[in-house]
Amino acid sequence: MHIGIDVGGTNTDAVLMDGKLTLAGVKNATSPDVTAGIVQAIEALRNAHGFEGDDISAVMIGTTHFINALVEAKRLAPTAALRLGLPATKALPPLVDWPEPLKEAIGARSYLAHGGYEFDGRPISPLDHAELKGLAADMAEHGIRSVAISSVFSPVNHDVETQAAAIIADELGDVAISLSHEIGRIGLLERENATIINAALRELASEIVDGLTAAVRAQGIGAPIFLSQNDGTLMDEDYVRRYPVATFASGPTNSMRGAALTSGLETCAVVDIGGTTADIGLLINGFPRETANEVKVAGVRTNFRMPDVLSIGIGGGSIVNTETAEVGPESVGYRLTTEALVFGGSTLTATDIAVAAGRAAIGDPRLVEHLEPAFVARVLERIAERIAEAVDRMRTSPDPIPVVAVGGGSILLPDELPLFGRVLRPENYAVANAIGASIAQVGGEIDKVYAIEPGRRDEAIAEVRAEAIDKAIAAGASPQSVSIVDFDEVPIPYLPGNATRIRVKAVGDLDMAVRV
Repeated sequence: MHIGIDVGGTNTDAVLMDGKLTLAGVKNATSPDVTAGIVQAIEALRNAHGFEGDDISAVMIGTTHFINALVEAKRLAPTAALRLGLPATKALPPLVDWPEPLKEAIGARSYLAHGGYEFDGRPISPLDHAELKGLAADMAEHGIRSVAISSVFSPVNHDVETQAAAIIADELGDVAISLSHEIGRIGLLERENATIINAALRELASEIVDGLTAAVRAQGIGAPIFLSQNDGTLMDEDYVRRYPVATFASGPTNSMRGAALTSGLETCAVVDIGGTTADIGLLINGFPRETANEVKVAGVRTNFRMPDVLSIGIGGGSIVNTETAEVGPESVGYRLTTEALVFGGSTLTATDIAVAAGRAAIGDPRLVEHLEPAFVARVLERIAERIAEAVDRMRTSPDPIPVVAVGGGSILLPDELPLFGRVLRPENYAVANAIGASIAQVGGEIDKVYAIEPGRRDEAIAEVRAEAIDKAIAAGASPQSVSIVDFDEVPIPYLPGNATRIRVKAVGDLDMAVRV
């Protein structure tokens, strides 16, 4: 058996799974101390379906810890951004597009140094060891504890990043170093930004992993702990300590993966309505469609792997305007059980509307009997219209596509959605996000620019596919279960040498025989 937990802004959901069979599912309000909420969730699971600590083979967790820390600009480490690229790239220095409050929160220092490569691997300029030692001395003087190193076209050749990291580590000693070729994709500024964010979160990552581990161990569970990544795959504790930025979009991703399992559909639109937002995404072959655009996180442009998700401010805790019948975007969040009308509060929420319409049996229905039926119907109709519009915006063709509704807030949706017809609500829909976390697989991705020689295309592609499969196995996937789930090949006409960007993603089931 294994446990899946998903920590949202309003609720912490947990499931006990036997393979792909759900034995128990629970939903608790997220506590201000998220770790305490995880303890409560595991205790509730044990009450719902008894188990011993030794019965559990793995614990998978999707958490909002890191994205919340960045958005709130709290608990971030003093960070330096070091870019290797001189004499090029001076026009737009590191951190050029960052919001000032966030730059202040990380005590940001930015540095430019020589190094970097052209797209085909030719060096721009050699690494200057004396220059880097001087920059390291300045970092030490300003109390820097985490360093983000990026260089031009490092996904093609990352030698200078690793060499610079060794020099900085020798000078600064115990400092966390993040390298851009391990985090982002092609595109210097966005990759650099993702690396700086990762560096700023490194200290917090160790603290959170220690806290999560202690919470699980306190329940007598000695099984390995994994966290969900943005792309629907898993990473172990050591990986999270190094790459906390990879957890940012795990919530919507887990919901979509859970929807795929519980509905039996591999290609569909998924509407995940939680307590604060409704997240709409597309499943393609059982995995969330990834965005092809830059992703803004806390006002910073990045380009790491993120699902293509449209979020709108509609959820079970969303506040309803009594005059316009509009819902959200403001929400009472995890305070739903104290502020909603059905719980004796004074705020009209979408949950109150669902109870008044007879769609949910939550709290005390007598407390919403005064709501006019016509007003209740108007609110629900408006919710359905906005969700249908969002799904329509996400699909890429006019062909019919099934719609699967998950999350506790999906009670707000009708059985028939405008434009799309019947809405499918699978079994255990309310805890689909935790199910998605528990069934997550292990992945490996390669995204590089190659100069493909004439007649060697098939050979080059085979090498990249093999590299992605090896990366998934190294991350803990069972070798016989690994398969290629995504492949992109895009020629880059403005570069010489038959340059082609190739992206390959391989995934496989977690090899528990190795991990346990």
